[in-house]
Amino acid sequence: MAKAKNAERFRGANMHAAIMVMGVSGCGKSTVGAALAEALGGVFLDGDDYHPQANVDHMAAGQPLTDAMRWPWLDRLANAVQSARAQAITVFACSALRKSYRDHLRAAIPALQIVYLDVPYAVVAARLSARKQHFMPASLLESQYATLEVPRNATVTVCADQPVAGVLKPLLSALTAPCDTDSDDDAPERAR
Repeated sequence: MAKAKNAERFRGANMHAAIMVMGVSGCGKSTVGAALAEALGGVFLDGDDYHPQANVDHMAAGQPLTDAMRWPWLDRLANAVQSARAQAITVFACSALRKSYRDHLRAAIPALQIVYLDVPYAVVAARLSARKQHFMPASLLESQYATLEVPRNATVTVCADQPVAGVLKPLLSALTAPCDTDSDDDAPERAR
């Protein structure tokens, strides 16, 4: 089992690593996040599970969320992550498409590491049209890409148009390398 670069408790804090897997709907956040958590011996939280029913209904009706709907969800998710990371490495999936959403989560989750799953539009569109058991309709994909502000300071960026094992290999390598976990200003690492 690979150890995360900060799988041990942070100096001066009683917390384990928190790693957010982000990207548009259908990029593989939940699949990659769950596999990453397992590989690191941690826990996985799916951000979708923290949406109130009104948000789920709104998206299922083909309407993108407003910021007024999004902030309480992000707060609820951040609280769950903070609680979970007191016990174990915590990997969580969250779209976090805008920088302001990532900044909000960084403020609530100290030393947050960000994994950005970069996937071509056509690949995600094919995945969404094949997905049957999810509230997010394929009709919202265009709004997801329009909203996306690609992170310039992700801990690691990986092209996720490949099998999970191919995505995990560079993630584990990047996440187990020594780094300053208190810095959000590191240049992004590009893994392909």
